[in-house]
Amino acid sequence: MIKFSITSEFITLGQFLKATDHIGSGGEAKFFLLEENVLVNQERRTERGKKLYPGDRIQIKKETYIITHD
Repeated sequence: MIKFSITSEFITLGQFLKATDHIGSGGEAKFFLLEENVLVNQERRTERGKKLYPGDRIQIKKETYIITHD
């Protein structure tokens, strides 16, 4: 499991994908989420604006991330 630390209250799924280098720009998020199985707390999500909070778990391919707060 990979810890991903945020300094704000939340981060959007699109911002998270860009920050973890799964996409190159925010505009790619929509297509990436439609093509890949991205799970947030074990539920498939396709909304790039989905808010992620500390404690949320995101699974992309074989990688699992957990959101933490600094």
